[in-house]
Amino acid sequence: MAGGRLTTHVLDTARGKPAAGVRIALFRLGADGYRKIAETVTNADGRTDQPMLSGDAMAPGRYELVFQAGDYLRASGQAGAGELFLDEIPIRFGIPDAGQHYHVPLLISPFAYSTYRGS
Repeated sequence: MAGGRLTTHVLDTARGKPAAGVRIALFRLGADGYRKIAETVTNADGRTDQPMLSGDAMAPGRYELVFQAGDYLRASGQAGAGELFLDEIPIRFGIPDAGQHYHVPLLISPFAYSTYRGS
């Protein structure tokens, strides 16, 4: 399991650049529901400074990343003060093998988002 880790990054597809300052929370699904296990903020390159999970914390299971896209869209001048089309963006996924690298990026704009398993 030594090589396993979970990473993410956020790209602003409307502006064509990394999304800096996006708050991200990581939750793990257990018998009692989802429990927050990590939080971070993206750096100037739209990436996290450390993996969201690695080492002994990396375990098979169901997870959810929640990206605070609305705060970012407002701060970057792409959204007004009213109700947003996209605000919190949850991405649920599974980790079947704790020894692998799972990269879950988010591509955002004010009215769309996408994700994939990256490398």
